[in-house]
Amino acid sequence: MEARPESDPTTSRAENPNPDHEEIEEDEDDEPEEMMTPDARNAEVEPLFSDANTFQQLLRAAGVAKLRLHRLGIFDSVSITLDAGPPELPGTANVVIDISEGSLLSGDFGVYSKPEARSWSLEAAARLKNLLGYGDLWDGSLAYGWGQSLEISSGMALPRFNTIPTPVSRRISLLSQDWLKFSSYKERALGLSLSLLSTGNHDLSYNLSWRTLTDPSQMSSYTVRRQLGHNLLSGLKYAFKTDHIDSPMRPTRGHAFVSTTQIGGLFPDLRSLRFFRQEFDLRYAIPIGFYRAALNFGISGGPTSILGFKSRGLGLAEPRRVTRDNPNDGNSDDSRIDNVGGDLALAAFADLSFDLPLKVLRNAGIHVHVFACTGSVNKLSENSYKEFSLQKFKDSFRSSAGAGLVVPTRLFRMEVNYCYILKKQEHDICASYPN
Repeated sequence: MEARPESDPTTSRAENPNPDHEEIEEDEDDEPEEMMTPDARNAEVEPLFSDANTFQQLLRAAGVAKLRLHRLGIFDSVSITLDAGPPELPGTANVVIDISEGSLLSGDFGVYSKPEARSWSLEAAARLKNLLGYGDLWDGSLAYGWGQSLEISSGMALPRFNTIPTPVSRRISLLSQDWLKFSSYKERALGLSLSLLSTGNHDLSYNLSWRTLTDPSQMSSYTVRRQLGHNLLSGLKYAFKTDHIDSPMRPTRGHAFVSTTQIGGLFPDLRSLRFFRQEFDLRYAIPIGFYRAALNFGISGGPTSILGFKSRGLGLAEPRRVTRDNPNDGNSDDSRIDNVGGDLALAAFADLSFDLPLKVLRNAGIHVHVFACTGSVNKLSENSYKEFSLQKFKDSFRSSAGAGLVVPTRLFRMEVNYCYILKKQEHDICASYPN
């Protein structure tokens, strides 16, 4: 590939005399100072076109290049034009990339709800894009969940420095969570996350945080009490992701898979928690063929959330301690137990969505769905695995079913659902639905 600096294009040969050369046009008079540097921009796409030897390969390279530039998150629009090369260079083509860079500063603000869990949150974020000219992204965010959590974080992502690939991101966060509605503790954590590798379907990161658990009531159960105090969480996190779902707002075709592996306790400190955690999530969407109907189903192993049950309201429970000032008078309300989760979590769902007959609703993307969910949480640590059996695993499942109205927006998917609890355990916390 030969570069011509006066117009910043590159030339690539192809067997087909039709389009096969890259040219990135720039107007220095109109270009803002924050514009991504030509070297950094070319480095994102130049190798794709230099390896193309046929017109079909050029078409594929153009599609990948456009997606790659969009993923940088700094351009409002990207268009690629393939044209025949100059007569003096037979068997070549021009590739013209037109880009429009967005504003330096952007932000979001909103109030979000999960009707099925009766929870609300206020979230705000601000972003600085391409401050250094290398596709860098700087952001700060705040999220407040009514009476439950507060998270403040700031991060930086740098896809490359000049022509050197550096898919590095760093994030600092301060998290405060009040779990007193479900368990007798509060959590505070100051953390640092460093991305070590991010390429294709693979992500590798290192996470370090200092966590403090406190018990304001002094009545916590044994499981909660032995985890109180200060802990250091240090570990590697590897994620493999593949996503072929046609739409995140309304999936009608395709599949997606995520596998996450975490190894904790890598820091040489006695207070560093040591653990191994494996999570996965598999989803599939199948079109049916009428009223844009589609069947979605999935299975996941990890933190379990089921429609109709409150967040962290599903799982194992232990009684809190009894004190002289707060005796146990036989009342078995939820304030006298701690929801402590488990070691093995499994959930599955099935969802059938379809359009409504009214044209105005179809044009707005508003549709209905019917669904069914089930999930299970079991304890395996502290020799509990010795008592584990297939029958006990089967009996541990909870389930719900229902229907709802889905209103997709540009930023998120809003649902108004009615859930009916089919099966629950004694201390599960439901979201005020009939059971």
